[in-house]
Amino acid sequence: MTSADRSSPRESGARVVGRRRFLGYVLAAPTLVAAAQLGTAPEAEAGIPSPEPTELLDLNDVMTTAALPTSSLITVEVHTDGAVSFALPRAEVGQGITTSTAMLIAEELDVPLDRIRVTLADARPELLFNQLTGASNTTISTYHPIRVAAAVARGRLLRAAAVELGAAVTDLTLKAGVVTDPVGRSIGIGALAEKAASMSTRQVLVELKPRAEFTVIGTPRGRVDALAAVTGRKKFAMDLDVPDAKPTMVCRPPTINGRVGSVSNLAEVLAMPGVTDAAVISTGVAVRAETFGQCIDAVRALDVDWRPGTAEGQSDETVLKELRAAEPPLGLPPLTPSVEGRFTFHFRGNSALEPNCAVADVRSGRAEIWASLKSPIVAQEAIAAKLGLPVHAVTVHVTEGGGSFGRKLFFDAALEAAEASQKMGRPVKLMWHRADDCRQGRVHPMATSRVRIDYLGNTVLGYKQRHTSVSTDLSHGLGEIFTALAAKLPVGDLGFSQTFFHLSQSMPYAFGASSRLLSETNKDFNTGSMRNVYSPDVTCARELVVDQLAARMGKDPYRFRHDFLHDDRSRAVLDKVADVGDWGRTMEPGTAQGIAFHSEYHSVSAALVEIDCRPETVNRPIRDGVAGPRVTKAVFAVDVGLAVNPRGLEAQMMGCIMDGIALALTSSLHLRDGHFLEASWDNYFYTRQWNTPPELRIIVMPTTTGEPGGAGELGVAASMAAVACAYGRATGTMPTSFPINHGTLSFTPKPTVPPIPPSPTDGLDHAH
Repeated sequence: MTSADRSSPRESGARVVGRRRFLGYVLAAPTLVAAAQLGTAPEAEAGIPSPEPTELLDLNDVMTTAALPTSSLITVEVHTDGAVSFALPRAEVGQGITTSTAMLIAEELDVPLDRIRVTLADARPELLFNQLTGASNTTISTYHPIRVAAAVARGRLLRAAAVELGAAVTDLTLKAGVVTDPVGRSIGIGALAEKAASMSTRQVLVELKPRAEFTVIGTPRGRVDALAAVTGRKKFAMDLDVPDAKPTMVCRPPTINGRVGSVSNLAEVLAMPGVTDAAVISTGVAVRAETFGQCIDAVRALDVDWRPGTAEGQSDETVLKELRAAEPPLGLPPLTPSVEGRFTFHFRGNSALEPNCAVADVRSGRAEIWASLKSPIVAQEAIAAKLGLPVHAVTVHVTEGGGSFGRKLFFDAALEAAEASQKMGRPVKLMWHRADDCRQGRVHPMATSRVRIDYLGNTVLGYKQRHTSVSTDLSHGLGEIFTALAAKLPVGDLGFSQTFFHLSQSMPYAFGASSRLLSETNKDFNTGSMRNVYSPDVTCARELVVDQLAARMGKDPYRFRHDFLHDDRSRAVLDKVADVGDWGRTMEPGTAQGIAFHSEYHSVSAALVEIDCRPETVNRPIRDGVAGPRVTKAVFAVDVGLAVNPRGLEAQMMGCIMDGIALALTSSLHLRDGHFLEASWDNYFYTRQWNTPPELRIIVMPTTTGEPGGAGELGVAASMAAVACAYGRATGTMPTSFPINHGTLSFTPKPTVPPIPPSPTDGLDHAH
């Protein structure tokens, strides 16, 4: 690198507003390429910090800090056609980060949003911790680096324009991608792209645009990919036209993680119409054919002798018994009054609308992979190890994904596709069947949570929570191989999950001495970091006991929470939902309101719901459109500090509310004799259109901290807890097992052999 550019902020095209300065780089390139050096954190606030660990350092802080050293490797590039491109080192899976990222660049570079091209970066091992998508961290960790890179580019464009127009930099304006001087002469940034480029890498000093001048950040914007999505032009992994890549599916075992013993009819299956290849791989028997329909026929025809799986003979009952035996004590019996609760959270599916899938082309000495991946560096390194190739010989392309909910932190399909392609010697387009997703895919672990709150009079003396769970697989680490390997070690996995738990869970109430402990047991299942990870279960248990404590003290649930919340931001979102939702209004018997609060990653949220649990609603058959309790109204308030795209944030919170309703009322997996009974969306009851709230209101609070907080997962926990609290108030009995309808098996399980059930023939009668 050459010596730093010590020109003044105005000379470098930045605005002088008395704010902190940032260092960036102009990179040696034919056209203008700019990068950040480090994104800097906001200045510390005055006052005594809270003893709550997450107030001092949370998981998002760790991830953001870990990403900073390689932020200079993420670049904004200006092209000669006037477009600006940026390869985002995160995964777009529907959360809208390509839109919010484009907004950051458009704001700082003063270029129209429709001229910003945001793509997804291939796996880049040199980025280390800077290519993991999770924990609501994308906007937090990229907010400053992307803006700094754009500001560096802006400054270079203005200096190049000053030379071309013969004017002082301070007399030029850059707006809508055009630089104009005081007498009206102008030049587009495309014409300046090569002139603004540098023959060597240079360090420069910039200042970012102040919030008072924002015209893009903080304004509601439609998604940049919306038209492509609704017209079918958006490309996902299965839409890619990779030469000679043909449909491939895997015949999987009847029980979780079973293994192939032998295949008795492989030759006959290879002779079936359209079938080109079949091979035994680590997870089953892969079949490649001309169409997916032919793959399904072949998979159903295979005669496989299966070896036992890791969860052989286990059921909901046996796992729950093991969890309860592993529960740590809550401590000595209290000397003062207390309220206590024990809650059970059953296995839940972790599959997105897009089935697990990947494309792989493995040839001699090299491999190329296409998949939606949230941890592409780990995927690249693991695939290389599996294939016996050096990492540089494996290219991993990150495609946009149709949902994730944590599922795409894992690269199971990509690993399978690579193995199948290597054994077959041909490119494959591998897709899981929906039954595969339900029965062999990633699941949110079964857990129990015990809570006790000690109090005396109107004072809360202490809070204890002991969360015991089937082990959550965190083997993706922080996105690269070192922490991934550490997370797999016998002791490392425990340390990793404990760190994750304690840096993501917080106590928002002034409840005296507070302690939360995680215990994990049983590693027989394929688990994963489902959306919001531990928070929905932990928060739901806490908020239900808070309701009980409020009742014991003779206080209104809303007012009780308000009085004990730590800060004004928290009270503001709670007050907002209580006001807009008309908290305390008269309700019919069997119906009720519920209210709950959740905070994480420098953001706060509150939910108010109304529920209908009347017998005429609960007992109505599913085919008539209603099954069990119905949430009829939901009001949600969210403060993320600074919402880059309020419209996108609203959409995120709507999805979170649907997740919360499902987790509280309807969605779970039933474990019997080593396998899950669910085999499709028709018997996995995620929130359906007919049981979404007819009345739904999302309130994005005004900017408070001025910095983005976590948003992607934020709304799940408060929504689930509010539904649970409403159900308890409507029925007069606090629910203790979730989802509430888990005990009722409302479908006939599909067989496990053959492993892929036949599809419904009419699409209607089987949709219950």
